[in-house]
Amino acid sequence: MVFPSWRPVIGLIKPTMRPGSLEELVRILPSEITIIPLLQNVERGNEEEFELALKSYEEAAARLAEQKVDLIHLAGTPPFMMLKRQGEKRLIAKWQKRFRIKISAAPELDVAALRALSIKNLIGVTYSNFQNELSRNYMKEAGFNVLAMEPMQISFGSAGQISPEMVYSFIRQIFFSHSGADGIYIQGNAWRVLKIIDLLENDLGVPVVHTNCALSWRIQKHFGINAPKQGFGRLISEMP
Repeated sequence: MVFPSWRPVIGLIKPTMRPGSLEELVRILPSEITIIPLLQNVERGNEEEFELALKSYEEAAARLAEQKVDLIHLAGTPPFMMLKRQGEKRLIAKWQKRFRIKISAAPELDVAALRALSIKNLIGVTYSNFQNELSRNYMKEAGFNVLAMEPMQISFGSAGQISPEMVYSFIRQIFFSHSGADGIYIQGNAWRVLKIIDLLENDLGVPVVHTNCALSWRIQKHFGINAPKQGFGRLISEMP
């Protein structure tokens, strides 16, 4: 059964059952947007598991298409970064043709947000060696000068327990160790970092892109909504 809505409906496929990121997304989205979330069960965060997850993503996308959502978003950067840029584009084109619904994936949205803020020379932070190398290679392939991409060296399952203050300190240290950065990329949604985005931008003087903020920004652009929010960085306060 399809439950119609007068508001735009996003079908959101997330890779894990980790709490926190969905709540934060709702917090920074306009109230006009509604979400149907489908959660996968990635637990270890390794290459083999993410490769297997793609089949689950496709099955979830099919379910969301049956609900006639207005947009399907594939959250979680690793499965699609593993495909590299062209592989990601081919997969999205294939699924869009099959489901006849606009589809987006997290890595391409992160790139679009970085470009919207005119970032060319970036530093990035991640929370595992595996995701770190994926992110470095993907951003280089996208044309960015990656001055540094550093992991916080914590287990995949424990990433949600990293405090925002620890992330702030880690980013600040990397930023001052690599001169010339005109932007910061915070990869992934496992950690709760919304509260430090404004602080980082004010203290370091460069824009910050975080995956959830990139998604909120791009959803609004897609539906022609302009509802800036203060307190979470330039991307969604200025809506470039």
